[in-house]
Amino acid sequence: MTKTTVSLPAQNALPPKLQAPEDTKTSWLNAMGAGVPFVDTPPENFDLCIDALLGIGSQLREPAGQMADWIAHINRHGAPVLSVDVPTGLQADTGAACTTSVKASHTLSLLTLKPGLFTGHGRDLAGCVWLDDLQHGQASTVEPSAWLGGEPTTAVRAHASHKGSYGDVVVVGGAKGMTGAALLAGSAALHGGAGRVFVSLLDDRAMPLDPSQPELMFRALETLALDTMSVVCGCGGGTDIAAHLPGLLNSAANLVLDADALNAIAQSAPLQALLCARGQQQRTTVLTPHPLEAARLLACSTAQLQANRLGCAQQLAQRFACTVVLKGSGTVIAQADRTPVINPTGNAKLATGGTGDVLAGLIGARLAQGLNGFDAACQAVYQHGQVADHWPQRQALTASQLAHALA
Repeated sequence: MTKTTVSLPAQNALPPKLQAPEDTKTSWLNAMGAGVPFVDTPPENFDLCIDALLGIGSQLREPAGQMADWIAHINRHGAPVLSVDVPTGLQADTGAACTTSVKASHTLSLLTLKPGLFTGHGRDLAGCVWLDDLQHGQASTVEPSAWLGGEPTTAVRAHASHKGSYGDVVVVGGAKGMTGAALLAGSAALHGGAGRVFVSLLDDRAMPLDPSQPELMFRALETLALDTMSVVCGCGGGTDIAAHLPGLLNSAANLVLDADALNAIAQSAPLQALLCARGQQQRTTVLTPHPLEAARLLACSTAQLQANRLGCAQQLAQRFACTVVLKGSGTVIAQADRTPVINPTGNAKLATGGTGDVLAGLIGARLAQGLNGFDAACQAVYQHGQVADHWPQRQALTASQLAHALA
């Protein structure tokens, strides 16, 4: 190897107005000595753009002027873009993003993965994420703000088991004109491995049988022993669900609250008090809000919630002493005594009616099988998204097909 000596420019070659730490000045001098050109405008043609316009500690504010022009030029050009730590315009901790942000093809995250790369706008802006821990390894004593969810292990069912070994799920919902939501949740619980699945429809005129799913057993709510069951409540419940919530909050062994059940609780202080009481009694409750439902529960705007998904999910979990599944791009699973988990699976194919009902039913099945609320939620959310990730590229995903594919 030939040794090359690089002559650095004199110290006074620094721009007179450059105010920077010594290491920055040294780096600038090294670059100048290596012949790196510094220009005032980006080139019209380039093969690769390395985006390091802002550091991760920068405040989230809309780029303007020259920076906005450069970002627009980067995005318009079409060449590969490698962002350092996070794409410019993306907040590292929250996944919130400016309207004008770099859309990277790859992101190199240094030292540790940043939560914002995997939730909110991060999944759209970061592209393929790489990690370089800079040989730092696992020596850090800093507590993580979140974990990235991993694929759960699949338990092998014992031959000497029976349907009672895998628990009972009852779905309460399906008001007039919305019975499909309850049937989707029931189907997901069935294909998710619950031993028995009951459906208690709020529309008493609905047919007490689903010919396509004869395994679902239709029962009046008052005939069921809820204190031994995992209850999935709210799917297609409409305003009718509110009248049933006090009894369910008081009696259900495990409870998944979705959709209209969450909206009813957001509007009722007494129901909120009953929900908090479940946590004090250490009974398992899982909330599965989408951003608008979560914002109603926190009495804030959807924009405020989306600006800090991790923080808001944790706030909900602490307020109601339960497990929270904040759905969306990079679903967040939070519980007061646990470090939150950001789920890495799923895609925009899930943005269709009924997929949330399927997730609620799948969580109910996991609870019925004996998992605690946090683990049940993490496993169900991962599997739900994983099925969508393996969906045929040119085939539309429907909720009923998704529920069947869970098996």
